[in-house]
Amino acid sequence: MFLSRRFYIVLILLILLIAAGYLAAPLFHIGRWLLLVFVCVTIAEAVVLYHRHGIEASRLCADRFSNGDENKVTLQVVNHYAFPVHVEVIDEAPAVFQRRDVYFRERIPSNEEQSISYSLRPVSRGIYSFGRIRVFATTVLGLVQRRFTCGEPVEVKVYPSYLMLRQYELMAISNNLQETGIKRIRRVGNHTEFEQIKDYVQGDDYRTINWRATARRHQLMVNVYQDERSQQVYSVIDKGRVMQQAFKGMTLLDYAINASLVLSYVAIRKEDKAGLITFADTFDSFVPASRQSGHMQTMQEALYAQQTVFGETDFSALCAHVNKYVSKRSLMVIYTNFMGVVSLKRQLPFLQQLNRRHRLLVVFFDDMELHDYISTPEEDTESVFQHVIAEKFVYEKRLIVNMLRQYGILSLLTTPDQLTVQVVNRYLEMKKQGLLT
Repeated sequence: MFLSRRFYIVLILLILLIAAGYLAAPLFHIGRWLLLVFVCVTIAEAVVLYHRHGIEASRLCADRFSNGDENKVTLQVVNHYAFPVHVEVIDEAPAVFQRRDVYFRERIPSNEEQSISYSLRPVSRGIYSFGRIRVFATTVLGLVQRRFTCGEPVEVKVYPSYLMLRQYELMAISNNLQETGIKRIRRVGNHTEFEQIKDYVQGDDYRTINWRATARRHQLMVNVYQDERSQQVYSVIDKGRVMQQAFKGMTLLDYAINASLVLSYVAIRKEDKAGLITFADTFDSFVPASRQSGHMQTMQEALYAQQTVFGETDFSALCAHVNKYVSKRSLMVIYTNFMGVVSLKRQLPFLQQLNRRHRLLVVFFDDMELHDYISTPEEDTESVFQHVIAEKFVYEKRLIVNMLRQYGILSLLTTPDQLTVQVVNRYLEMKKQGLLT
């Protein structure tokens, strides 16, 4: 049993009233009788609250949370009392969220249920533990509170952003992917598989004219091609210390994992095979490229517990194991980060080696905080030097793109929040241009 704030306020007022009896005797007798009534009312309220187990509460949430997304949690509180109650509900959310606002005040009529919803946004994968639900109930008098401990402690696994994956899936079904920035790419093109012969219409490439069919039909006929099927697309994720940098609470590794899942989903819908490779100072995980049913769940399970390491990335180990496990020419989308030209030059021989056997797309990140800092005014000499250093870092990022282009390696420099859209668009462009072979 807990005595409420209102109880102590009324008690203090009664004590002051009794103390005022030293100045006026009638006030002393009035105060005594009011104190007696107050004690009786308090006891009666406690008896009413404790005569039965009148409150039940439960927590409804998904068995797994989506990293980087808002995940809904619903608390259901049931009042079994024959009178309305005022409740204070505290949910013991996982400590990693550091939430101090999971506290709700509600009025619940007799024999009715009240639903309370809030959302949690995890920024790292792992196991999150919920505690109990604490409910403090009181009557309309509000002098005494009874605490109810409800619900059971549960553990929720935080997976890579499957909500984003589901969003892209729904948009793909309704052909609304353009709303997220995904470009619409025609699936016809050159140097791909033959599909059919059709009548020539204005805008068709004259190089696809089928002269034999034209001679037979006495009108222009053209060959129609479609993208090659069953091409392999591997998401290669660097787990070294360069991927520990955070943006809006999430590490670059988490952004890369979310983007790789969406890219794999889009590739499978384009009838390509999606695979996964993770590496750091050693070669880590390998999921062979496939488009069978349940393959996306396999990739999610493989990415669930991936964490960055403090060591430097070993691209030589990546090359050795890719040559061993991936025999067919594939598209390798490498998610990594280069802090400068020097770090690129250390890994450039290995990137060239991979690019000779596969089509390589190197994805690395632009630092928006540096751009924001550069746009701020220069206040003194020290800030001038800091602006120059920041501009040097930004310039080196663009220089890395040019260096990779010189060696025939495709690259993509993007901000973390635009990573998914940019990677999918680049994949679709490469597929249209026949660059995956």
